[in-house]
Amino acid sequence: MSYPLEGLKVLDFSRVLAGPFAGRMLCDLGADVVKIEPPDGDLTRFWGREIANIPGYFHQQNAGKRNICIDLQAEGALDLANQLVASTDILIENYRPDVMPRLGLGYDKLKEINPRLIMLSITGFGHKGPESHRAAFAPIIHAEAGLLHRNAKRTQLPYHDLPTSIADTNASLHGLVGLLSAVIMREKTGLGQHIDIAMIDATVATDDQLQYNLEDAEDTGPLPNSIWETGFGPVLISNDFRLLFRNLTSILGMPDPSNSDMDLPEKIRVRREAAVAFIKTFDSRDKFEAAMNQINAAWGEVRDPATMADQTTIAARGAIIEVDDRAGGTRPITQSPYRFSDAESGVRGLVAHRGEHNHEVLSEWLGISQADTDKMLAAGVMHFDPDWKHH
Repeated sequence: MSYPLEGLKVLDFSRVLAGPFAGRMLCDLGADVVKIEPPDGDLTRFWGREIANIPGYFHQQNAGKRNICIDLQAEGALDLANQLVASTDILIENYRPDVMPRLGLGYDKLKEINPRLIMLSITGFGHKGPESHRAAFAPIIHAEAGLLHRNAKRTQLPYHDLPTSIADTNASLHGLVGLLSAVIMREKTGLGQHIDIAMIDATVATDDQLQYNLEDAEDTGPLPNSIWETGFGPVLISNDFRLLFRNLTSILGMPDPSNSDMDLPEKIRVRREAAVAFIKTFDSRDKFEAAMNQINAAWGEVRDPATMADQTTIAARGAIIEVDDRAGGTRPITQSPYRFSDAESGVRGLVAHRGEHNHEVLSEWLGISQADTDKMLAAGVMHFDPDWKHH
C-alpha cells in the first residue's frame, strides 16, 4: 500500500467546494472516491475554462474521483444509494441539514444500514442551532464571521469580499481532520459516527486575529505589514516599520532625514518617505534579497497568481502540475500538498464526465451487471452525460 488511505471507500454527495475539496484530498491520499452527481450536474460545471466538456473549477476539485449520476428522487434510487452506503467507509455531503433526511439518507437511517459509516456534513451554520436552516456560501460566512469588517477597518477601504473562498476550504480541511480522527477511532470501537462541521465554527476557530477583537486589543498587536514598490515590482516586507527603519539606517546606510525639532507625526512622515525612496532604488530581485538577508527581514513578491507555476518553490516542488485534458493536450492543476517520507500522495486520475463510471462502480462495489445498470438508466434512476459516449 503506497498511498496512506488506500482501501478506503468514499461516497461524495457534495457539490461546489467545501465537500468536494475534502473528497479531492481523500482521493489524493489514496481513497477510492466516488462522486454522486445529480442529473442537472454540480454547479461548478458552469465555472472556468471548458476543455473536453469539463470546466476548470470542477476539474480542480474533482480530479481523480470516479463519477456516477443518480437521480435521488427517482423510484428505486434510494435502494441503490443504500446499497452503496452499505459498502462504503465514508460519506461526505454539504446540503442544508434537512435535505439528506428528506431524501431518506439521514445519518440515523444510514447507520442502521452500515454501523461503521463515518458521515461528514458541512453546512454554513451547523446541524443544531437557531440558524441551521440558513443557506451559506463562503462569502456569507466571511461577512458573518467578521472578516469583511476587519479587512475594511484595517485597510480603510469599502467593504468587499475576500478573493478566495476561505470559509469553504477551512471547513473542508477541518472536516478532513474530523474524518481521519473518526477512522482512527473506528479501529478502537468498530463504529462510525456523524461529524457536524459548521463553516462559521471552522472560520472562527482558524481566525488567529479574532482574539484582538474579542478583547478590544487591536492596539496591542504588531504594526501592519507594508507593501513597497521596488525597481522590479511590489514587495511585502513583514517587519514592524520602526525596526525596519532602524535596520535600513544602521545596517544598509540609508540616511535618517528626521531631526529632533520635528514632532512625532512629521518624523514618521519623513522617515516613511525616505524608506519609500530608498527601497525603490533596488532594481533587481537579487540585490533586494541580499539586502533583506543582511537585515534579517522576511519579504515576498506581490505576485500575479497567473504566474504561480513559475514561483521558485512551487516549480521545484511540483505544486502545480500538468495533467491530461482529455482533448489531446494538458491543463494545470494544483497538486496534493502532502509530502510523506514513505508514502505517496497526489492527483491520481482524470476528471470524470457526469455518470462516466456508472457501470464500473456498480460492478466493482455491488456486483451489478451491465444489463441491470442499463435498466436503471432506462428507468431514469441513473444518468450520464450525453456528450460522453462510453457510459
